[in-house]
Amino acid sequence: MTETAAQQVSIGVDVGGTKIATGILRGGELQDRQVQPTPETGWEAVLDAVAARVRELQARHPEVRRVGVGVPGPLDLARTRVKFAPNIYGFTDVPLVDGLQARLGQRVVLENDAKAAALAEAHLGAARGTESSVYVTVSTGIGAGIVLNGRIWRGRHGIAGELGHVTVMPGGPVSGAGLDGALEAVASGTAIARDASYALNRDVSTAEAFALAAQGQPAARRIVQQALKHIGVALADLQKLLDPEVFVIGGGVASVGEMFFQGVRAAAEEYAGPFAPVTIRPALLGTNAGVIGAALAAQQAEA
Repeated sequence: MTETAAQQVSIGVDVGGTKIATGILRGGELQDRQVQPTPETGWEAVLDAVAARVRELQARHPEVRRVGVGVPGPLDLARTRVKFAPNIYGFTDVPLVDGLQARLGQRVVLENDAKAAALAEAHLGAARGTESSVYVTVSTGIGAGIVLNGRIWRGRHGIAGELGHVTVMPGGPVSGAGLDGALEAVASGTAIARDASYALNRDVSTAEAFALAAQGQPAARRIVQQALKHIGVALADLQKLLDPEVFVIGGGVASVGEMFFQGVRAAAEEYAGPFAPVTIRPALLGTNAGVIGAALAAQQAEA
């Protein structure tokens, strides 16, 4: 790109299971952000809603032509289609780029939502000023994005950063991807709520499990401690493999605060051993990270 950082401007779209967030990133500042419900009648309706909002933004800001879209779930190698997004109705093998480009008459850049958030935190958030960082989101599932020299590292098949699907307990609970003992099957918000509900013989939310653990309830405390230990061990292993400058953690589970970070840091420090310290920071951009990251992906793409 030939624009300076202050001149760069693009539209970011963050498509989630319940909401679509949009906004304009201008010189590192998010403007004109709006949130609307995600249609529940199939992918065509979702693309229609995204295109309508993008056209609204461009009507008010006609100089903005770059559009980036972040979507959960794995993408195809060329990042033009969404293989599947389990939390968005009808989002299986979706030709998102072709569909939006046909509706808008211009180029659209597609990015995985966790990788988009990683890009946002690296450039404008908790990892700003570093050359290497790993963003981890701990929520319903667990996702991650690796940023090296300001750009997402994708790997040969585009799957680099699938931390939630790394096996940490062979023979353990089966994940949504059909793998036994994956990290998100034992340490995500879903896993914590599942285990607490089983142990206490009633429905228990993730937030309640943490609250009970903080109060000293033995089963809840053990379940939370085990989950945080699994996450910390995974980060320690990544430190030894990649040696990033910093890990940034966000997502709904991480938002419980210091109890979460104390448990993860303690396990990461223990299992990193003498090799290197593990630096962990809370994410700074919150719910804006997806929109900002999608807009940054559009700015980084070749014209």
